[in-house]
Amino acid sequence: MSEVKTKDQKDRLTKVSSILISQTRPTDEKSPYFLLAEKYKFKVEFRPFIQVEALDYKEFKKQKIDVLSHTAIIFTSRNSIDNFFKICAEAKLEMPADMKYFCVSEQTSNYLQKYIVIRKRKIFTGERTAKDLEEIIKKHREEKYLFPCSNIRKEELPEFMSKNGFQFTEAIIYKTVASDLSDIDPNSFDIISFFSPSGVSSLFSNYPDFQQKKTRIATFGPTTAKAVRDAGLIVDIEAPMPNAPSMTGAIELFVKKTNNIK
Repeated sequence: MSEVKTKDQKDRLTKVSSILISQTRPTDEKSPYFLLAEKYKFKVEFRPFIQVEALDYKEFKKQKIDVLSHTAIIFTSRNSIDNFFKICAEAKLEMPADMKYFCVSEQTSNYLQKYIVIRKRKIFTGERTAKDLEEIIKKHREEKYLFPCSNIRKEELPEFMSKNGFQFTEAIIYKTVASDLSDIDPNSFDIISFFSPSGVSSLFSNYPDFQQKKTRIATFGPTTAKAVRDAGLIVDIEAPMPNAPSMTGAIELFVKKTNNIK
């Protein structure tokens, strides 16, 4: 039994020549992925495993949500901002000047400039994660919060709001669905990277009988790693880790090991 395990481990450390990143191709040619591929001489391809579909106003109305009865809006992504203001435009809703905005990161809050004049609005910004934002929200207990989100979203923030008794309404404004991957062979890549449980679901939606074989799998975040393991697959590369806070950092450590690079 131990000999089989040793052999399997050895098979999983064979040379890496190709990697599939389950995200949109970066527009910046100096992306760490391109630099890594050039440095270690492997092929890197990009293909988003999930895509966003906007809800139209008729679909949104079925949720019977009165947007203007809320005093604060929580944004956790650019998608949530774009689709929220799209719904508002279709409904001919104009945000009042005293509406408060709670954004998960500075990047997200800056993106609001596309739709509102930031200097005239009350905006509260977290460092990077929903956990950071919770500490800010705690200081504004009196607000009535609206959370524009996808049909698939992380549980962390809604659970926090519910557990702590905040006035809180979820508004589904877009859907996250599986992309069509029928034109690619996932087993033709040495590594496939995943960044969300939805990406893992998309793989099996496209290939219900997918077998991992010698394909290595890289994951970002504990929920993604759990989704991979729950699907009966092996996680070979896991990020973030203390010695590899990014996906590219984790991949580089693995490639150095498999390709015998010192």
